[in-house]
Amino acid sequence: MTLAAMWEARAVDGRGSELHAWAREFALPEVRGAAGLERVELFTAPGDRVLLIALWAGEPGPVPEPPAGLLARPVHRWTFTRTDVG
Repeated sequence: MTLAAMWEARAVDGRGSELHAWAREFALPEVRGAAGLERVELFTAPGDRVLLIALWAGEPGPVPEPPAGLLARPVHRWTFTRTDVG
């Protein structure tokens, strides 16, 4: 069974590039080193948002918390179960 873990953070206005840099430097390496990882991707979006999507064989590993001073609100996390591949 493959699970997709989505992690989305919104930076304080104007600090999206700093949040993205933090995710590249700290979150990605930690996720990449976790057992069961199949794939991980990092995205940015309007509104100073950063999205990390990781596919896991089994239970998803944790994504570290960004520094509170970078965040406009708490991080959102969702986990989905793959049903079809196309």
